Amino acid sequence: MTTQTNFLVAIALATLGATAALAQTETDAAMTFFITGETHSGDLGGLVGADATCQRLATEAGAGTHTWRAYLSATGTQTEPAVNARSRIGNGPWHNAKGVMIASNVADLHGDVERDRDLIYRETALTEQGELVNGRNRPEGTNNEHDILTGSDSHGRAFAGGAVRFHNLTCNNWTYDGSDGAAMIGHHDRLSGWNTSWNSSHSTVGCSLEDFNETGGAGRFYCFAAD
Repeated sequence: MTTQTNFLVAIALATLGATAALAQTETDAAMTFFITGETHSGDLGGLVGADATCQRLATEAGAGTHTWRAYLSATGTQTEPAVNARSRIGNGPWHNAKGVMIASNVADLHGDVERDRDLIYRETALTEQGELVNGRNRPEGTNNEHDILTGSDSHGRAFAGGAVRFHNLTCNNWTYDGSDGAAMIGHHDRLSGWNTSWNSSHSTVGCSLEDFNETGGAGRFYCFAAD
């Protein structure tokens, strides 16, 4: 990457950060979005297990009256259709633990009509307890954990089975924790030397928690209230 390109990328990221900071308004709205405070391997017990984790964490945080879904896609098989993350999470709007609206609807969340209509970045993509998750900018001596599991493309859909025939990007539909698997992740802090997407940046080098740590993650995933 050239010096000029690096400069332009830095300006773009600074502009995004400034826009997000200006738009961040805390309200009394109930929490309907969070990143899991827990860390995991790629074996989440499938989508059912991942949803149960979201529901449990939300309940422990006092938001259990909602129906919670994990923002995860699942690859289709010869007998089962693919599952798209965007189709699992309801219609919005979604607010974090401090009442900040991170997206008003599914289209804004995914930039279907206009890019960067969501407000997911490090200061707003909080855990169920309202805590920050480490990103590339983090306290000294701590690990980067900005890789958030999604198994999705940038529009929130599963990758075609044929395209990932030998290396599906969902840790075998969230049932596998071996080092020969992989998962697609996004960057919650929107910082990267390659792709700043919140939901589809790059793949992991395996499906164990140790593998996730190697590329800057901790097996966290997004949870959304679907009702």
